[in-house]
Amino acid sequence: MATTVNSGNVPVSNTQSSTSADPRYDGSTFQYSMLLEHLIGEKRPIKDLNPTVMGGLPNPMKTDDQKMIERGMESCAFKAVLACVGGFVLGGAFGVFTAGIDTNVGFDPKDPMRTPTAREVLKDMGQRGMSYAKNFAVIGAMFSCTECIIESHRGKSDWKNAVYSGCVTGGAIGFRGELTT
Repeated sequence: MATTVNSGNVPVSNTQSSTSADPRYDGSTFQYSMLLEHLIGEKRPIKDLNPTVMGGLPNPMKTDDQKMIERGMESCAFKAVLACVGGFVLGGAFGVFTAGIDTNVGFDPKDPMRTPTAREVLKDMGQRGMSYAKNFAVIGAMFSCTECIIESHRGKSDWKNAVYSGCVTGGAIGFRGELTT
């Protein structure tokens, strides 16, 4: 085995002595490993996925009253009443609109040449609006109730509930129409 002898003026190159002599290298590996431990290791802090952290708007915690109102608005009864009222309003507006563009509003079959008065036209528009309003209200309530029942039965809240509810409601309306003819 060959060994080299230090002549005195040449420093011995040892990796441990050269790394410990360099002040930049001494703590950098330790700091790097601590940084990795902090970012991806077990010392990483668990952060709450709050929208404010993610760059969204602040979302304050809900009070008990707000939770109670939210549960009430998600109930089947509230949805059915809302659909009934909304259907009544939209049906009434649709009925008045269709009566307004109908040329036979106020038409008297006994005297086809007579021009109807404004009172007769408004009365006919009101009757048609009320008829449409009641029908739309019933259909809206039927749809909302069946959708809520189907959602409760399936245990899921997705688009299929509305499709199934539309089929059931349409079938009930068709069955009712079949009974009247």
